[in-house]
Parts: sequence; structure tokens; C-alpha cells
Amino acid sequence: MKISHVIYKVDNLRNGFKHFKSKGFEIEYGSKRNPHNALIYFSQGPYIEVLENVKLPPYAKLFLKLIGKHKVIDRLERWNKEKEGFIELCLENYDTDFKKEEEVLKKYKQGYFITKSKRLDPSNRLLKWKLLFPEEWRIPFLMTYFNIDPKPKKNNHPNGIKKIKIISYGTNAEFIPIINELCDDNILNLFIGDGFLNLEYEK
Repeated sequence: MKISHVIYKVDNLRNGFKHFKSKGFEIEYGSKRNPHNALIYFSQGPYIEVLENVKLPPYAKLFLKLIGKHKVIDRLERWNKEKEGFIELCLENYDTDFKKEEEVLKKYKQGYFITKSKRLDPSNRLLKWKLLFPEEWRIPFLMTYFNIDPKPKKNNHPNGIKKIKIISYGTNAEFIPIINELCDDNILNLFIGDGFLNLEYEK
């Protein structure tokens, strides 16, 4: 797997959008109507998801509780409580399922939950993908790549940034072997710690 994207938490999406725009990034809202996130794409490598909050419907919460996946609820609610800044890492594969990744998680006795998602983006593209949330929040969540590639062929950021060059991400020592087995992306620098230490761009 490679790094799919990083999540940048904001208290107000409109203000977050303006902030990144003022920093010279091309940014677009995630959906045509009532967006809860915005995206900063690069032609190569991971993108940035600017997220205000996760609105989990009551029926979804009830379903997750009934099947014993309350830790997934805890993970998503943790995102909503985070302060502004980079808070989460997502890995992606280019298959239509998570068979290989499930084997790794089962090997390390890690529970997880798989679901589907979709959204109609501002360019009228119906993007579809699958998500896998490990119950352990210190292991990044996973996704299959979009059915349609939304990334631009060429970068058009006024600030000249071409891509994310390095992501330094901290977690518990016991989870580093799991992440290394899941992800072979050489831009990921893991260390023993708590969350993001650094993110470097390439111009």
C-alpha cells in the first residue's frame, strides 16, 4: 500500500478553505452540495483532505454498536474533538478489496470494519471507494483507490508545490511492524510518538 492522504482538521471548513487558498494551494470542496471536507490534490502522491467533522448518522452508530464495533465510533468521534492541524493518515491500495491487508491485520490480531463510500464531486464525477477502519486508532485507516482518478495531470498550485515529500508519523512501538507490513511507501517516516511530527513538500 501507498499513502493515500492526510487529514487536516479545521474548526470551520469555509475558513480552512480560505486559509489553504491564501497559502497558494488549489483546493476544491469534496461535494457539490453541503460539503464537509475539501481536497488539495497533487498530480503525484498523497493529497490533503481538509475536514471539519464526521457526521455519523444515529442508525450507523447503532449498527456499529450492535456488531461490536464501538471502537470505530470512538475513532471518528476522536477526529471531531481534535484541534486544528494534521490528525490522521490513510493508506490506499489499487485493488477492489482488502484481502491482503485483512491477512496482515488478522496475523496481528487486530479487529477492523469495512464499509463503502461515494460522493459526487464538483466536476460531476461520482467517486466510489471502500474503507477499512482498524479498531486500533493508532493504526492508519485504509481505502481502495477511487473508481475515477480525480487527480490533475499537472500541478497547478500557485505556490509551486509539486507533491508531499516526507510524512513523519508517530505511533506506539507495537504498531510500527504492522504499518510497515501494510505500507511500502518510502515517503513515510515512522517513529515512536503520537501523531504527526512533520510534513515536507517538494517544489
